[in-house]
Amino acid sequence: MSNIVNDLVEEYIRETLQEKDGLLRELEIYAEENSVPIIHKEVSDLLKVMLKLTKPKRILEVGCAIGYSSIFFASIAGPDVEIITTERNEKMIEKAKENIKRAGLENNITILEGDAEETLKSVDGEFDMVFIDAAKGQYQLFFDLVIDKVKTGGLVVSDNILYKGMVAHDDFVVRRKKTIVKRMRNYLDYICSCDYLSTSLIPIGDGVALSYKEGERKDDK
Repeated sequence: MSNIVNDLVEEYIRETLQEKDGLLRELEIYAEENSVPIIHKEVSDLLKVMLKLTKPKRILEVGCAIGYSSIFFASIAGPDVEIITTERNEKMIEKAKENIKRAGLENNITILEGDAEETLKSVDGEFDMVFIDAAKGQYQLFFDLVIDKVKTGGLVVSDNILYKGMVAHDDFVVRRKKTIVKRMRNYLDYICSCDYLSTSLIPIGDGVALSYKEGERKDDK
């Protein structure tokens, strides 16, 4: 139970959407069997539409895990896309490299190894899209590190922003998650109040925020 969408509605949506095939389906099964968090099926299909609409050439991802979302993005965005992704877990990095090689995407996807708070500082250039899917209590930190790297007209996607419904209502909050929930609420208040962003909060999967960058942020941030 997600506390976000009625279980019957969620089940219907997931059964109606087409299954992935090939390596992506294999990675979904691996993720489920090994409790590896990856993007929910309905979120991936939303992002598929967004990728086809925006046609990004450079994507920055915060949180690689086993490489599922990077491989998925590359499969939609096409052979010329450049994806830079971050990961600090050594076992995940090893698995992601293996999966990226199997997908034949070594020339498209680069993994920055280490804590994203440090590795993101070394990233250069402009990006058409940023996907944030790492430590949930650090989203605002990640956002502040990447937003100036997003071009005007670019998109920031923040996944898991409702965090099993806990962010939406205190009745769902687990005591040990209170700090994360508070930080995520602050983050959502932040991105919804930025005058250089247009943000939509969407209650699918574990919650996703789409933020369109309309202009540069002011020096006072």
